Amino acid sequence: MILITISLCMIVKNEEAVLARVLESVKGVPDEIIIADTGSTDRTVEIAKSFGARVERFEWVDDFAAARNFSFSKATKDYILWLDADDYLNQKDAVMLKNLKQTLDPAISRVTMPYVLSRSASGEALSSLRRNRLVRRDCKFEWIGAVHEYLNAYGQHLDLDAEVQHDKDKAYTDRNLRIYRSRREQGEEFNIRDLYYFANELKDHGHNDEAAIHYETMLRTGEGWVEDNIQACIKLSACYSALNQPELRLQSALRALSYDTPRPEVCCSIGNALFDAGSYTVAAYWYDLAVTTEPPATMGMSDRSSSTWYPHLQLCLCYDRLGLYSKAHTHNEEALKLFPGHPSMLHNRTYFKDTHGLLPN
Repeated sequence: MILITISLCMIVKNEEAVLARVLESVKGVPDEIIIADTGSTDRTVEIAKSFGARVERFEWVDDFAAARNFSFSKATKDYILWLDADDYLNQKDAVMLKNLKQTLDPAISRVTMPYVLSRSASGEALSSLRRNRLVRRDCKFEWIGAVHEYLNAYGQHLDLDAEVQHDKDKAYTDRNLRIYRSRREQGEEFNIRDLYYFANELKDHGHNDEAAIHYETMLRTGEGWVEDNIQACIKLSACYSALNQPELRLQSALRALSYDTPRPEVCCSIGNALFDAGSYTVAAYWYDLAVTTEPPATMGMSDRSSSTWYPHLQLCLCYDRLGLYSKAHTHNEEALKLFPGHPSMLHNRTYFKDTHGLLPN
């Protein structure tokens, strides 16, 4: 049996707080570790070398794709695995990757893996997306995009269930937003993807009016990836909520239905707009649809809370407003089963007990 070999490629800067965790978590998986360091002034390089990594210096040029492509260019093994310093693998997932080295068909050019961005208190994935995580080196796939870069991989693939956990250690900064603004000032014309992620950065930093303009511009082109289009509608609805424009908020959420059948995230976005407008009966319809709709299998973002505990919590609030207290209580208990210990639902449990004499079964 011929085992495939793996190069782990990373780009880092001042990651002494988390680098050992990620490298320890993948022990036995990569056959070589390549660290592209973009200017660390702490113990990052020392820690990397202690794990046997080859550290290559890369001068930072405000371009994440350039840095990642540099790290890939230094790889020598059959496949390339990429991770960030604030990522890590749980033991069971590392075992799956080790086993894959013995079974992977060399005809496979890319392996996708779930990227878990947030978790519940019990460790269950709440939001995640699939990414091309392991790629064949001789395919020479390249990273594209100075910010929010993506690996332009294609061809025969394998969907692996081994998860990569993301646990951001550093405080969020406006670095990405500054890069986008600088590119705009230099006269660069943004593509569809740039428009979407620029809008995301604007929204995340509270510039909801600007973000709305760029989401609208992106959606009007009709050229975006369906997953980005749906998320843009949801985020645009949130912008209009922050801008106190309820009609545009609801219209934006409903707009997502033009791209696909109802998804839990979309149903909750529509429900939220209707709930805040006082349309509790209609909002309940959409929250109930979120509960009963199976989330699609997709490479895009998946928010498990929108199909589990969250719509039950909102149904509780809807039925409470409508005076249907027993029904409201039932949905609060369902929400607690899915997210035990959530403070809002625990508060509701006390409310139903003290105000309406309703107790858990």
